[in-house]
Amino acid sequence: MNNLLKIDQIDGKILELLQKNSRISNQEIANQVGSSVSSVWRRINALEEAGVIQGYGLTVSPEKMGYQETILLQISLQRHSDDYIEQFIHLVESIPEILECYATTGEYDYVLKVLATDMRAFHRFVRNSLMRQPFISKTYSQVVMDKIKFQKAIPAVVKKG
Repeated sequence: MNNLLKIDQIDGKILELLQKNSRISNQEIANQVGSSVSSVWRRINALEEAGVIQGYGLTVSPEKMGYQETILLQISLQRHSDDYIEQFIHLVESIPEILECYATTGEYDYVLKVLATDMRAFHRFVRNSLMRQPFISKTYSQVVMDKIKFQKAIPAVVKKG
C-alpha cells in the first residue's frame, strides 16, 4: 500500500471527468478543473504511467446486443489443486459470456457474472460448458431481476497533506 500514487483534488476531478466521458477533451477538463491544458496533459500522463488509468472504453447495452439475462453464478471446484484451478481459469477466460470472475471466501470458491440470451441458453451453458468439467463440483445460480445500481467509476481517494 505504500506505493500508492498521491491523488490530489485536481487529479480526483480529472479522474471523475474521464470516467464519466473518456472522450472529453483536455481543454474541457482544464476548463472544469481550473488548470492549463498542458498541466492536465501531464497529470493524465502521470496517472496512466502509474497504472491508475488502465485504459479507456465505452459501455455497451447487453440488452441491445441480445442478452436478456444476467446471472450471478457461484461455483465450487472438486478440489483446490493447482491443476484444477488452472483448468478453471482457462475455461473462464475462454467464454466471452462470462464477464467477471472472482475468487471468494465462503461455501463457493468463485462468483461469476454471466450473460445469456434467455434462460434456456443459460441452462445449456451450465449443462454443456460447466457441469461436464470434472473439476467443477457444484453451482448455484441467482438470476438478476433488476439492476439497481451499475457503476463503473471508481471513487478517487484524495490524499491530504
